[in-house]
Amino acid sequence: MIIIGEKINGSIPSMGRAIAAKDEDHIRNMAIKQAEAGSDFIDVCASVPPEVEHDTLKWMLDLVQNAVDTPLSVDSPNPELIVQMLPFVKKPGLINSVSMEGNKVDIVFPAIADTKWECVALLCDDSGIPQTAEKRLQVFDALMAKAKQYGIDPSRLHIDPLVEMLCTSEDGVNMVIDVIKEIKKRYPTIHVTGAISNVSFNLPLRKIINQAFAVLAINAGMDSAIFDPLDKSLLGMIYATEALLGEDDYCIEYITAYREERIGIPKK
Repeated sequence: MIIIGEKINGSIPSMGRAIAAKDEDHIRNMAIKQAEAGSDFIDVCASVPPEVEHDTLKWMLDLVQNAVDTPLSVDSPNPELIVQMLPFVKKPGLINSVSMEGNKVDIVFPAIADTKWECVALLCDDSGIPQTAEKRLQVFDALMAKAKQYGIDPSRLHIDPLVEMLCTSEDGVNMVIDVIKEIKKRYPTIHVTGAISNVSFNLPLRKIINQAFAVLAINAGMDSAIFDPLDKSLLGMIYATEALLGEDDYCIEYITAYREERIGIPKK
């Protein structure tokens, strides 16, 4: 599983307060903790008003990459800003994100075409979030046409099928699971990602729902995810699922994560 650590995001109240107070130690410490938990990318999202996002995001990126060597995920709803940030990042990481909304793809894809940057791509367009698997796959086809146009290899893409709240879904997560399976069938080397915790909004005992969804999604082909890598129970469930599916030879990754105390059952 490609782990994208989600904790440095201004939409999280404690991180939002740290950003507003310019609490550099808090941000650096959160970067270090996520790196030590095994994150492959550390997401950095300012979630501040547009007029101050450029300076705030650059400041945050500098803090994080000076604290850890883990590649960064540059996260903003503004594609122009993402492209502006790329020269300030020490090494290629992940862009979060593009979609078929407006001209986002045509801004970001040319900027990363001849680089090693990877990119999250959401299955939505100007009409919003498609409500059927068929329509989401139509958006996927349009995204892949753009990727081919700009020479972006499928292996550099992390397709987000858009995980929504379970409590408002008519068919649970069956539609998303179908989309994941079809994406991996068409492009075996492509990555499928998503914000795991989205599924449990407004439900009690959210961590249980998140863990159950992770198992289903990984079994369907999800191999990249945005989540809290400090959640030892969820991380353990992910490693265990991969081992059970034969994706962890001799359970080495599971055993290593256990020995390093990155997974475990919460103490009472």
